[in-house]
Amino acid sequence: MKSLRTPDKSFDKLPDYSFPPNYVDIDDLDGGALRVHYIDEGDKNAEVVLLMHGEPSWSYLYRKMIPVIVSAGYRAIAVDLIGFGRSDKPTEQSDYTYARHVAWMQAWFDAMQIDNVTLVCQDWGGLIGLRLVAANTDKFARVLTANTMLPTGDHDPGESFLAWKKYSQEVSDFNCGKIVSGAVTCEMSDLIVAAYNAPYPDDSYKAGARRFPLLVPVSTDDPERDANLGAWQILQKFDKPWLTAFSDSDPITKGGDAVFQKLIPGAAGQAHTTIKNGGHFLQEDQGEQLADVTVSFMQANPL
Repeated sequence: MKSLRTPDKSFDKLPDYSFPPNYVDIDDLDGGALRVHYIDEGDKNAEVVLLMHGEPSWSYLYRKMIPVIVSAGYRAIAVDLIGFGRSDKPTEQSDYTYARHVAWMQAWFDAMQIDNVTLVCQDWGGLIGLRLVAANTDKFARVLTANTMLPTGDHDPGESFLAWKKYSQEVSDFNCGKIVSGAVTCEMSDLIVAAYNAPYPDDSYKAGARRFPLLVPVSTDDPERDANLGAWQILQKFDKPWLTAFSDSDPITKGGDAVFQKLIPGAAGQAHTTIKNGGHFLQEDQGEQLADVTVSFMQANPL
């Protein structure tokens, strides 16, 4: 498997992003190795908040949340999925499958040797992160889902998602920064748009970003349907604290919070909230508020 590594200089002087990089090498499943990047801030003995991004963002998305979480006394870890951010990027779209993404993150998670983890996940951070929770229920203490899902192909994904899927495969210039800016309610500066594009010096680095929309299970013959159904069977017995914090302006995941609240035992009695003035990437729109919700959730449900 051929992969690319974005030059470090691409990440110099990004707005509000001064976090030092950390890396773990994992098996690329073809006998080689891939390097996974993650931010790791705060007391290394403190409770871990694992922040998982989606498509086509990277850990830059969590820059507003990390200082709030660390100031509250927690350890904030934001990982870049393979193909994104400062993590390595296999060059062929065929290198990317849903199962591989889960396996890559499981390998990284095992290497980190963390437990009592509170997962905060959005978009593909949930499609992958919730599979991690189901496979490692003893390692997770709490879950916060925000604008995400765990689809099995049984339900219509909606016109907004289908339009996004079509666009992702047909647009000639897959501009990740502009894609993020088009899915928020705030106005992003040119510097911030450029920061979301920083991991991708040219289109050869974007195979993962291009591929992700095709990997979402939208039919019952999807290869990951059974795995997601199996995960749901486990999560429907998950009685540790679970909070939903969806935004009010995301057409793609609208209504998903009600599904989690209905099906997850640990969601009962929690202070579920709707983040006002937030688009799909609510961490960009209302990052500090989502961080405050995360901290309050953890403090209300101590270990």
